[in-house]
Amino acid sequence: MRDGGRLTAAIEVLTEIETRHFPVRMALKRWGESARYAGSKDRAFVSGLALDALRRKRSLGWMMGDTSARGVVIGVLVHDWGWSLDRVAEAMGEEHGPGPLTDLERERIVAPVPIADAPAPVAGDYADWLEPFLVRALGADHTAEMAALSQRAPVDLRINLLKTDIERGGKAVASIGAAPAGGLDTAFRIDAPQAADRTPSVEAVPAFSKGWFEVQDLGSQIAAATAGEIKGKQVLDFCAGGGGKTLALAAAMGNSGQIYAHDSDPRRLADTIRRAQRAGVRNLQIRSPIEGEPLKGLEGKLDVVFVDAPCTGSGTWRRHPDAKWRLSPDQLAKRQIEQDSVLMDAADFVKVGGRLIYVTCSLLVEENEDRVAAFLERRPEFAVTPATVPGIESHLTPQGFLRLTPHGAETDGFFAAVLERK
Repeated sequence: MRDGGRLTAAIEVLTEIETRHFPVRMALKRWGESARYAGSKDRAFVSGLALDALRRKRSLGWMMGDTSARGVVIGVLVHDWGWSLDRVAEAMGEEHGPGPLTDLERERIVAPVPIADAPAPVAGDYADWLEPFLVRALGADHTAEMAALSQRAPVDLRINLLKTDIERGGKAVASIGAAPAGGLDTAFRIDAPQAADRTPSVEAVPAFSKGWFEVQDLGSQIAAATAGEIKGKQVLDFCAGGGGKTLALAAAMGNSGQIYAHDSDPRRLADTIRRAQRAGVRNLQIRSPIEGEPLKGLEGKLDVVFVDAPCTGSGTWRRHPDAKWRLSPDQLAKRQIEQDSVLMDAADFVKVGGRLIYVTCSLLVEENEDRVAAFLERRPEFAVTPATVPGIESHLTPQGFLRLTPHGAETDGFFAAVLERK
């Protein structure tokens, strides 16, 4: 495909997301199925352009004076990808392109509307109703944090110590451009790709098939590490999902003790079994809700219950930019009800002296500190104990909670609270 056809495809994908409210992955999949002629580079180009447009659609729409998919795509090409006016004009005017530039578009490419004049939610690329929530959570840094949350994210990897060591694992991932990420010895990072470039295919590396490493954001790795020393312990991952944190916990246990993986949706656990086998995990029990009472007999017996709670995912908007435009006040309220419920349910399995770890990938206080406070009112036998992961002290709140953000920690946004049962 020539550039003009690629631009047309990206505009069509964005229009379908806007009008039919499809998640970006579904819209891209539908386009790919209808465009069998598109090669891997074409798909990477269209996907990258659509995602970049979603990351900054309000600020770029403002600068271009046009909030349509076409206007935002032109904004990405000029202000993010560094295309010249001549290059944009040539691509737009090609046979399968979106159509020649208008006089106003040419004017805005050369002289965009100053973003300094835009309201904070426009400049920061988020919905107006989120303003007070973000100010409450991030304070004076909320402008810088939202700017960081509108950028491309790196690819973070976790070396699996059940299968290899840091030195050998590090050499294996260096072949795809990964270097130590900092924060944790097992964490390595591939920088975010530029413009239309593709991220290296990590699954094509032989070491991946051998289970030497997993793809996992550094913030997620640190959140899992708040479980502390768990070798030989009895651990429950209460909301295991696809198993990312389950595998991180299992690796920290060194195949000692017992780890149980549970989720309210049995379909999510299917991947956990496959991934655990590749990772060499031998101390895992899957407790699926298909079993009726999957956790019966574990009440009050576990050293650590890890709760990666359902949330808005606001901390992951770099990777899932369409999610921030779908989020609504009603959805936020619903998540808080779910979080209260899952915390109360999980608490019953913590033994006296054990720990309940509450984690979200949300930036919002309403899903984090507020939920912990509400839980402690109902369950006064629990108390906050400061999270302890070497090197993360600067990311602890005065209450001892872990709070990671893209700008402050160069990770996805994560929150973790460690609650001990007295």
